[in-house]
Amino acid sequence: MNPYFIAGPYALRISCGARSDIHSPSNTLWYKDYAYTGGIPGNATLPSFISPKLRTLRYFPLSEGPENCYNINRIPHGHYSVRIFFGLVAEPSFDNEPLFDISVEGTLIYSMPTGWSNHTDERAFVEAFMFLKDGTASLCFHSTGHGDPAILAIEILQVDNKAYYFGPSYGPGVILRTDRRLSCGSRYPKFGVDYSAEHWGGDRFWNSIQTFGESSDRAISTTKSIKQASKSPNFYPEALYQTALISSESEPDLAYTAEVEPNRNYSIWLHFAEIDPSVTAAGQRIFDITINGDIAFRDVDIVGMAGGINSALVLNTTVALSGRTLTITMHPTKGTHAIINAIEIFELVMTASKTLQDEVRALQKLKTALRLPLRFGWNGDPCVPQQHPWSGVDCQYDRTISKYVIDGLGLDNQGLRGSLLEDISRLHHLQNINLSGNSLHGFIPSSLGTIASLEILDLSYNFFNGSIPERLGQLTALQRLYLNSNSLSGKVPAALGGRLLHRASFNFTDNKGLCGIPGLPTCGPHLSAGSKIGIGLGGCVAFLLLVTCLTCWWKRRQNILRAQRIAARDAHYAKARMHFSRDVQMTRHHSHEHARTADENGPSLLP
Repeated sequence: MNPYFIAGPYALRISCGARSDIHSPSNTLWYKDYAYTGGIPGNATLPSFISPKLRTLRYFPLSEGPENCYNINRIPHGHYSVRIFFGLVAEPSFDNEPLFDISVEGTLIYSMPTGWSNHTDERAFVEAFMFLKDGTASLCFHSTGHGDPAILAIEILQVDNKAYYFGPSYGPGVILRTDRRLSCGSRYPKFGVDYSAEHWGGDRFWNSIQTFGESSDRAISTTKSIKQASKSPNFYPEALYQTALISSESEPDLAYTAEVEPNRNYSIWLHFAEIDPSVTAAGQRIFDITINGDIAFRDVDIVGMAGGINSALVLNTTVALSGRTLTITMHPTKGTHAIINAIEIFELVMTASKTLQDEVRALQKLKTALRLPLRFGWNGDPCVPQQHPWSGVDCQYDRTISKYVIDGLGLDNQGLRGSLLEDISRLHHLQNINLSGNSLHGFIPSSLGTIASLEILDLSYNFFNGSIPERLGQLTALQRLYLNSNSLSGKVPAALGGRLLHRASFNFTDNKGLCGIPGLPTCGPHLSAGSKIGIGLGGCVAFLLLVTCLTCWWKRRQNILRAQRIAARDAHYAKARMHFSRDVQMTRHHSHEHARTADENGPSLLP
């Protein structure tokens, strides 16, 4: 079943490890986990009541590589809330709390903290708002050596293209990672679906908070309808504004403090609605808002700015924090109380520049051709996040195209047993290739001669056969070429031999069939591979003609001998018949003569 173009915004929910589509107790449809990734399905233990009520998960052993990804295709271009729920494998032998990093489309968005499974808050999942524009989403999990990544569920929910617009830098270059959401004055944490939230806002989680730690804080609530701005793209649930925290006269300031990561930028969203019955008109409650002591908003009058009581007001600002503490303070300047309904804090994450797609596809083909062991992984993007590049791959950022390119392959002594394809030339930024000490076989691709930037090529100690491609002589930047200890044959290209005069370092030893440069046997007339094939084919044709002629001669000889035997036998029969005829004639003649003599003498006279 295809969930991609159901009426309304795009929504895809995957129950990781599930073999069939299922409905959760809240009647939410979760699709089966099929053909998105590798890993191993298993039974799940839910770390938090926040987690979807699902029974399976998918985990990724380190033996299958340090990077494992869900690759989801056919996603319409747009703005999305991407949420990943973590799980615990329900087996005693597994680490109960794996720690790993999470990236989306090559951008690292979260590193799981120690103790995440012991909290009933946002640490049971990671959520980010981002633009997906390539029709795909790559969600990757990077092992850090602390247990196997285990994923319970994935949600990709489309939101309005202007949702959480925070200023000029808003757009595909920035991801908003949800740090926390607080529903002030609420008794219980809830998801947006529990509030009957509008789908375009995504199914957001709101944690509850009934005090900021001040003894005088108190929660208030209302059942009255809350009016929101009709053009707001965020579509907040109405119930969000029906509870609030309010300060007291003795301690009029209302302050909230959170621990954050240092040296980051944060987008802060503050929600207000005047639901206090004691305030009935504009100007009765005015306060300043400071962030870490600096004025962020001055003279905030909720009724005046929202257009009336029981009307929502949303304020947003972006701050750069160097320390680990974020303190938001509401300080009354008129009236004796401050009030707030909800707080949202997002970390602004700059999207990483990805690797040139053609080179990523070339590496994937090379992975198959070389028969790369599973432990290498090679999933996701080879160069980003920069904290988790592919093993054996060197990257360089090309400012002219704003992409990463591959400039080195270092896979020496890795037990590779495959071969090299001509497609390796698609990695046309390579400067260094080291595949020595493996068991690679087949011909050396002539297309290597088109990688103009190649400086080092080491294919030594393998089982390559055939001749050295003439096109390698075109590599003017080549400084080191090691082809020793293979099964190569033929003449070393003259252009390569000439490079020895320019202080290049080449090694062709231990190839019994190579010749043509000092240190190797002298060659006879050198024939190209095409000429050798032509001679071979000509020899085959000549041999077939010789066999045909000999066969024809032998058959003709047999026919002649058979004819001679038949002729000899016929001659013998003819001679015998001649003698017989003569004897018959002589016998007849003698009988005739005897009869004539008797007649002449008359009858015999007997007594």
